[in-house]
Parts: sequence; C-alpha cells; structure tokens
Amino acid sequence: MDKKIAYQIVRELISNTKPSFTDISESLDLSRPTLQNYLEDLRRKKVINNFTININPNIQPNLKHVIMEIKTNPKEPELVQKLSEIPQLQMLDGIFGEFSLNAMFKFENSAEFNEQLNLVDTIMSQSYFKKYQIIDTIKVYKTNGVKLSEIDMVSYELDDLDYEILKILQYSQEEKLISTYDIKNLLKDKNKISVSQSTIYNRIKKMEESGIILNYSLNFNPRKLGFLGKFIIRIKPNDPSKYDEIALDLEKKKELTHLYRIGSQFGLFGIVRVKQIQDYAGFLQELYNTNEVEDTFSNFVLDERIPFTNFSLP
Repeated sequence: MDKKIAYQIVRELISNTKPSFTDISESLDLSRPTLQNYLEDLRRKKVINNFTININPNIQPNLKHVIMEIKTNPKEPELVQKLSEIPQLQMLDGIFGEFSLNAMFKFENSAEFNEQLNLVDTIMSQSYFKKYQIIDTIKVYKTNGVKLSEIDMVSYELDDLDYEILKILQYSQEEKLISTYDIKNLLKDKNKISVSQSTIYNRIKKMEESGIILNYSLNFNPRKLGFLGKFIIRIKPNDPSKYDEIALDLEKKKELTHLYRIGSQFGLFGIVRVKQIQDYAGFLQELYNTNEVEDTFSNFVLDERIPFTNFSLP
C-alpha cells in the first residue's frame, strides 16, 4: 500500500467525534470495501493497532503524568519486561545519555501513583545500577498532539460509571470501534454494572461536550507512517516568568506531540516527532530564533519499546 494513503487513512480516523467510515470513504474517494481492505492490510503489516480515545488530563481529580529516567545494563532485559507489565505505562524508550531508558506513566490519581510507585521501587531494587529518578509534571500543555489551550472544559463531575466508560473506550477497543451495546455488555460482565445503552450514549456525549474526551484515535506505529525521528527535549527559557507564554507558543509546533511543565531549571519537557532525523536541527534552530530560549537538552530515542502510540497527524 502507498504510504501516502496509509497516512491519510490514519489521519482521518483521528477525530473529535466517533469516526464515520462512510464519511472517511467519501473524503478519501474510496469505496467502503476498499477502505476495509486497506485497514486489514495496515493491521496485518502492524502499521495500526487498536482504537482508543485521549482523555483530558485536567479532569478532576487531575490525571497524573509521571516521567521516569532509568539507568540500565544491557544484560537485564527482565527489567524492561517488568516495567512493561505496569498497566499505567504509556511510553518506554531507549535513549542516548546518562540514563538509558525514559518511561512515561499516566495515573488516574495520586493514590494510584503511590501504589504503583512501591512496585517500581521493588523492580528497580533488583536492577544492576539501582539508579533512577522520577520527574513529576506540574502542568500539561499538549498531549497526543492536542493543544489543551484550545479545549473549553465545562464543569462536569465524573462518577464511577463515567470512569469505567472512559477505561473501556481507552483500553478495551480493538480492531473495530466499540458500540454502546458492547460497552453495556462489558460493564455487565466485568464490572457487574447494569445500565442502558441510552445512558451510556448520553454519558459519552456529555464527556465529549465537556472537553473530557479530547478525541477518538487509534494507536499506530509512527515509524511505519514515516516519522523516523523521535527526540525528548528539555527547554530552559531566558525569562522563567514567561513559562506559560513560551509554552503556549511551543504547543503550536506540529513537531511537538507532548509538552509538560516540570520542576527544574529546564522546566519544559517535550516529545518531538520528525519525518527525518536531520529535520530536528531545523526545529531547534526555530526555537532559538525566538530569542526566548536560553538552552535546551535533547535525547535521541534509539528505540521505542512500546511501538504503538497515537497523536494527531498534521
């Protein structure tokens, strides 16, 4: 399959509302059977994986994004395996530098973080170097390519049912978009919750309108869509009082898929995706041309231990 077609299909499937295959077929001038054949081919070639959603980290209580840097020995692959089994792990990258692994976790709340931290400590106590550090994020400006400054959040208090629906939409969708009927059955079978399809539909609609569900997406392999370079960047501004101002400018950059405020001198932490590795030099030059950046620190990602992720495609 032409890589351009694959890119267009994935881009169309990332949507603010539940994607319509009929609309996508019309937009790409493809018949429904042809689109389905393309999707099957993309799955077979491991270009795409499962459907999912992205959730606003500013829901109450806030989702907790935590970054972890780990120094490992190449002879301890079991460490990577044990970390990979932590369900809240979103990203695990091999990098150049003092630390050889960079991990990102997403926790539902501080209690869940504290519970899993004990597990992480146990895993790391068995490592060769026993060297790791945890970086807490103070604020999220951009996640999965979504600029949070553009999201109008409406006050909406989530209850247990909402959280269960969000978990299903995020983690239980597979090769096809999940229906309210499927969600109803999952809630009944796994959670012993009996609720009507109309209630589920209304809850989802409310979470879309409230800015809690950021978008519908699907996990894909960025390298197979032409994104050959991934970098982790830390940015130190000339004027620390302008963190918000600088971050709001930075989040507009299409190369930045994630942007966080962290508690250090290099107080902005970002993930950058580029088509060609050499494109990163141009990205850095643009940063310095703003005259707002004093210094940066970059890590080149050697390999992504979790090959599938998602972000909005330009």
